[in-house]
Amino acid sequence: MCRLTTLFPSEFLEEHAEELGVVERDRKLQIPAFVWTFVFGFAAGESRTLAGFRRSYNSTADETISPSGFYQRLTPTLAEYLRDLVERGLDEVAVDADIDRFRDVMIADGTVLRLHESLSDQFEARHEEQAGAKLHLLHNATEQTIERIDTADEKTHDSTLFKTGPWLENRLMLFDLAYFKYRRFALIDENDGYFVSRLKQNPNPVITAELPEWRGRAIPLEGKQLRAVLDDLDRKYIDVEVEAEFKRGPYNGTQSLDTKRFRVVGVLVADADDYHLYMTNLARKEFFPADLAEIYRCRWEVELLFRELKTQYELDEFDTSDEHVVRILLYAALLSLLVSRDLLDLVTEHADDELVFPTERWAATFRSHAQLLLHELGEFLGYSPPPLLDRLIEDAQKIHKQRPILQEALATATQPRCEA
Repeated sequence: MCRLTTLFPSEFLEEHAEELGVVERDRKLQIPAFVWTFVFGFAAGESRTLAGFRRSYNSTADETISPSGFYQRLTPTLAEYLRDLVERGLDEVAVDADIDRFRDVMIADGTVLRLHESLSDQFEARHEEQAGAKLHLLHNATEQTIERIDTADEKTHDSTLFKTGPWLENRLMLFDLAYFKYRRFALIDENDGYFVSRLKQNPNPVITAELPEWRGRAIPLEGKQLRAVLDDLDRKYIDVEVEAEFKRGPYNGTQSLDTKRFRVVGVLVADADDYHLYMTNLARKEFFPADLAEIYRCRWEVELLFRELKTQYELDEFDTSDEHVVRILLYAALLSLLVSRDLLDLVTEHADDELVFPTERWAATFRSHAQLLLHELGEFLGYSPPPLLDRLIEDAQKIHKQRPILQEALATATQPRCEA
């Protein structure tokens, strides 16, 4: 429990909530219990409803809160508050790693979350009568954490959510085809960063040099367009320098043309009789073609991350028509993931060195123990929830007095007959 309260100290949770106006001098709501309820309540699938979150809170905090009192606290300000906690957690959960060549290996990717169709104006989807949000992550594969999070509607292209800058220095970026753009690669190179990207089908750059020397009567490639020679090659690897032409960013209302030289590597896939092509600015003297293909496999890390969020935390199953509630649940899911990874790090520290903990198996374990963890954390924080019987009575009683339950309706319908 000390690990969790170090990650998010109660004093910080309370002070930041007051700064943002989440509580507005409402001392009845116990913010630490409220936050941890969303973290562990989201992890426990059976409790992942607003009513389930409220019941978890009532079983943790010193005083219970009514359904209306709970729902009225689900505000845009709360969504902003939880996002701040995610950003704090990203800094705290990072795992130190020994790296020699790069400061970090970074992976950019996005995934679509399907939302209630009534949110189609706020979260425009690619198809009519649908609503969809896009979650964009910048995943740090070196430190095993999330560096940056952005949300937008489904129609927003992944590429527009990635921003270049000095932060790229000595970092290696791994891109899928959604981010392929010569100008982006040039900017990464000019910021002293590095990249490896799959090569799109349409680009057909001119080969300016072959990097390895070939014995015998090898087909010369210099001066030819890349796509024009692929079918004639049966080498295990292609390793060439190419010149790419692109438009610079607008300046004084015009865009100037520029060229940049990159490296293109092809690795023959025997079963498909075709090449996997990669573009990069990594030097051949340090990274051979097989090395690049192996490095690119690190992209699978972010695919596993999205799969964990969707399968273990059911991230794209938000049955709500309130935009801010969607954001609250999204950040709750990310907080659950961060806390889960932090506890995995703790478990790894205390376990025998030869033990291995696959992340998805750990996620399932974390979910199955989430309510127990919340209960023990509540005791550690000194909360004394109301007696169980009182909580059962409050939760089970009829809320809407004007809405008859089945037994009442049946008794009313049969009463005149009995009297007759």
